[in-house]
Amino acid sequence: MIQTLVQVAVGGALGASARYMTNVAAMRLIGPGFPWGTVAVNIAGSFLMGAIVVILAHKDATRMAPFLMTGVLGGFTTFSAFSLDALTLWERGQTGVAAAYVAGSVILSLAAIVAGMAAARGFFA
Repeated sequence: MIQTLVQVAVGGALGASARYMTNVAAMRLIGPGFPWGTVAVNIAGSFLMGAIVVILAHKDATRMAPFLMTGVLGGFTTFSAFSLDALTLWERGQTGVAAAYVAGSVILSLAAIVAGMAAARGFFA
């Protein structure tokens, strides 16, 4: 258990650092006004999550999943885990559940950020 936790922690640090550097690079290259760095990490993270889940399964290397998927990609973007979960539901034939998961996650996450900001603003007002 401790070894797995260390793998996730190290992977998370690497992924978060890569996300930060991607955002810095995007800001320097493209400029402010639109979160291109976030879009880039969400798309790249989802692509990598899809590729890695297949590669690990084919190579019988799922022991690397905590480091690569939860750690590195989780630190890089949690959107990749969301995408994998949504696709898994879809591939299982749970189309309605997948749609509800996607819509609910997006709508509730947006509502939660609004609520969190309002609560924090109220606390500091």
